[in-house]
Amino acid sequence: MGFTAPICNWLLDFLSRRPQTVRVGNNTSSSITLSTGAPQGCVLSPLLFTLLTHDCATTHNTNHLVKFADDTTLVGLITKGDETHYRKEVDLLTTWCRDNNLQLNVSKTKEIVVDFQRGHTQHLPLIIDGTAVERVTSTKFLGLHISEDLSWTANTTSLAKKAQQRLYFLRKLKRSRASPSIMTMFYRGTIESIISSCITVWGGSCTDYNKRALQRIVKTASKTIGAPLPSLQDLYTTRLTRKALTIVRDVHHPAHNLFSLLPSGRRYRSLRSRTTRLRNSFIHQAVRMLNSSQTPQPPILHLAPPPT
Repeated sequence: MGFTAPICNWLLDFLSRRPQTVRVGNNTSSSITLSTGAPQGCVLSPLLFTLLTHDCATTHNTNHLVKFADDTTLVGLITKGDETHYRKEVDLLTTWCRDNNLQLNVSKTKEIVVDFQRGHTQHLPLIIDGTAVERVTSTKFLGLHISEDLSWTANTTSLAKKAQQRLYFLRKLKRSRASPSIMTMFYRGTIESIISSCITVWGGSCTDYNKRALQRIVKTASKTIGAPLPSLQDLYTTRLTRKALTIVRDVHHPAHNLFSLLPSGRRYRSLRSRTTRLRNSFIHQAVRMLNSSQTPQPPILHLAPPPT
């Protein structure tokens, strides 16, 4: 990958021949030496795993791998019912795991099919190592509940439930005569962070009913604290604009090319959309938000790509 010998030797020395003992009370076990894995809780562990999986990539442009630490998701675009490239990619991923001494847990692997065609196609089960992968109608991806119909009812219901549980502690703070500033800080860290989690993804497509359920939590918290709080729509607008500007500034972002300026250089080109899903999607909403706010065009940051 282009790393120098001193860096490689430094990492090798850190990971090899690590002495380890176990202490219980006043008793200490004899020492053993380990040269496998990484120390528990090591800061370098996620980075080292990312380096290990660097060569795990797709072979066809209709497939895409989303990797976050040890969580890997394969996304395949199936056209005209042809699943050849998708199923071949799954086989290649399974082979890569086997060749790199990584055990793929089939019982934790889920498959979800997003299909909006009028006549639903019957897809054959996905087989990995002789075991059929469970096909689900909804799955949790990095804390976000994704349904096969791309509705966000399950996600907002889960967020509302978590936020409701934390309102109890906010009321306890009020009974303890905590100041509004302390309660606001607690709200932003434990409640607002929940109801605004990934809001740029689902905020535009969420139904009014689900939005009102989350807004009631904000209203209840505001009454408890005795101070005004940002509404759910304000949170969505702020996060959407911030994320859009980040993508516009970063030429290496995968979605950077979707934000193209018109010849005037003052407005962004809107995407042509024939469906409500696309009109409510992040990119379409972000372009509309940037055009309506008349935000000055930010400087483009040519960020250096990571070493390969």
